[in-house]
Amino acid sequence: MEKETMKLTRKIQLLVDLPTKEERKEALDTLYQWQNRCFRAANLIVTHLYVQEMIKEFLYLSAGVQYKLADEKKDELGLLQRSRINTTYRVVSDRFKGEIPTNILSTLNNALISAFNKNRPEYWRGECSLKNFKRDMAFPFSMELVSGLHYDDGKNAFCFSLFQIPFRTYLGKDFTDKKKLLERVVAGETKLCTSHIKLRDGKIFWLPVFEIEKEEHHLRPDVIAEASLSLEYPIIVKTGNNKLTIGSKEEFMYRRLAIQAARRRAQAGATFSKSGKGTKRKLKSVRFFYQKENRYIRHRIHVYSKKLIDFCIKHQVGTLILVGQQDKIGIAKAEKFVLRNWSYYDLIIKIRYKAEKAGIELLVE
Repeated sequence: MEKETMKLTRKIQLLVDLPTKEERKEALDTLYQWQNRCFRAANLIVTHLYVQEMIKEFLYLSAGVQYKLADEKKDELGLLQRSRINTTYRVVSDRFKGEIPTNILSTLNNALISAFNKNRPEYWRGECSLKNFKRDMAFPFSMELVSGLHYDDGKNAFCFSLFQIPFRTYLGKDFTDKKKLLERVVAGETKLCTSHIKLRDGKIFWLPVFEIEKEEHHLRPDVIAEASLSLEYPIIVKTGNNKLTIGSKEEFMYRRLAIQAARRRAQAGATFSKSGKGTKRKLKSVRFFYQKENRYIRHRIHVYSKKLIDFCIKHQVGTLILVGQQDKIGIAKAEKFVLRNWSYYDLIIKIRYKAEKAGIELLVE
């Protein structure tokens, strides 16, 4: 019996591993060009997919029109000159030929078609709008193009080539599992799937997708734990006679409100800050406290969700139920203070990920 696997995404900064500044700048400009073409291609693809799907609605003036989105050579009712998947690829390939690698366009096309098919019923009912891609979107590529991934002791980094551009990783003070995952990839123990490159403020970030095996724990499907998320206590979980309260309002809110107060003081004092580079310099302190609050929230959410899953593993819980979340979200939307400080949507995402990794079934009521 094959082991169950799941996909895990990490964010790793990359540096162009070329000797001169001119060569590094040229490589970065090339990546920015690919990002721009990918952004334009993505919007074109979803537009054509929507038109193809709604073509029957566009033919309302012609009575009795029969059509089929298929190759006319294979079906007499077909309207297309080629397969449906190939239509959108040919549109962007012909338009951006020579400006972006075809592997990026092919990978992007397949991903968007898959996502479009998943949301097709909502599009048809008018309950969902088409995706709108921004200029700073991450562009995908298949892992077949990554070559020579290895750890270089001299550079103290993992090095590889992508589209014949040499890169090396910059992990910094990494307290996560990024290095271990890359080591497992180099050793052939973990598989890399289709990943992305994201450019932001002149920096290059690699979003690798690792396919890992789920953890094996001695869990019992008949053992059920109920967890409640609230503002007073971030998590209260119980199973049988065992109960655990994770965090408190004072612990979570006191620090967060203190950071918010510091940010407001920085905003008030920004008027008197020394200028020199416009608003960027004046609002430097404001951005610092904004990022500090985000880092604090992410850290607390990871701590709370880990304690919850550790509790479930300890008591062999096979099913975890989050009780009454929809009602609490409705209450939060009605109160401005709670809504501004409500972080439990992100907490549910972290709990879902950790539960899947541990093999625990999660139900949200």
